[in-house]
Amino acid sequence: MRSIWNGSISFGLVTIPVKTYSATDRTSSVSFVRIHEEDGAQVQYRKICELDGEEVPNEEVGKGYQAPGDDTIVPVTDEDLSRLPMPTAKTLSILSFVDPDEIDPLQMDKAYYLGPNGAAATKPYTLLREALEDHRKVAVGKVAMRGRESLAMLRAHAGAIVMHTLLWPDQLRPVTGVAPDEVELRENELKLAETLMDSLGELDPAELHDDYREAVEALVAAKLEGEPVAPAASGPSGAQVIDLTAALEKSVRAARDGRDAGADSESESASVTPIRGRKAAKKGEAEQGAAKKSGAAAKKTTGKKTAAATAKKAPAKKTAAAPKAAGGQAKDTSTAKKTAAAGTSRKTASKSTAKKTAARKTSKRSSA
Repeated sequence: MRSIWNGSISFGLVTIPVKTYSATDRTSSVSFVRIHEEDGAQVQYRKICELDGEEVPNEEVGKGYQAPGDDTIVPVTDEDLSRLPMPTAKTLSILSFVDPDEIDPLQMDKAYYLGPNGAAATKPYTLLREALEDHRKVAVGKVAMRGRESLAMLRAHAGAIVMHTLLWPDQLRPVTGVAPDEVELRENELKLAETLMDSLGELDPAELHDDYREAVEALVAAKLEGEPVAPAASGPSGAQVIDLTAALEKSVRAARDGRDAGADSESESASVTPIRGRKAAKKGEAEQGAAKKSGAAAKKTTGKKTAAATAKKAPAKKTAAAPKAAGGQAKDTSTAKKTAAAGTSRKTASKSTAKKTAARKTSKRSSA
């Protein structure tokens, strides 16, 4: 990381040489260039002199000061600026140590990391960092960077000292005409709002990303590949008149459902559900609910089909059993008839034999 300013921190009689590094990177944000729509060529910016209309090269461009409300421009050179009394040109002079709440966030401008410049600066640098952290204070001072003097705030962060340049108090615009007139709020509305605040859960910075930049990159990739650009999903329409209490109650329920879903997911997979996943959790919940409903419907349908199949098979079994039973009864009846016929024939044969025996005895007697 390349330092952009070298100076020192003046802490009473202690001087801490430091190097300054930019703490933010704005190059990842979406930016566009101007092009000529007819041929797609980039449109260049040229520095044109207002008097002669000629283009001015960079080496001939200087500084000038124009007072507000005055058309007169006074040339100012770097040599003129170097003669000005500016004790903060190379030194950040700490003026006071205050509570962090005393700094209005509206004054925050840019952030820089401060690192010790040389081995001799390590100990006083660490001393100041530990003092800020243990005392829970921030330091406020003045520093001149890039040709201008600014207020600055120092705070301990992640083992380093961070400097925030601050806007001057007179650079903050008044809020006159912005805030609404007094509005009457019911006690239950305020309680619901506080409950919703407590139900939303914690913020996971690792899950925060620029959705718009990703959408622009996807759009550019699609154009390069010659693919059709997918239309954007339509968002909610403009402002709507709603029941504030009902909306708060619904929001609280949704937040609690999302938190419960996150707890279930954590118990199952030992992972934390981030805040951005609340919509995803709701969507996943809906999909799981749909899956459960589909499963229940499938089971219900399968049960119905099984019952219907059983009902169809049962009559077939009864029908098949009926002929069998009928066949058994017919078989038994035929056997009984045969048995009865055999008995009758035996009786008839016995009677015939008896008659023949009696006839023989009668004929013997007659012969004698």
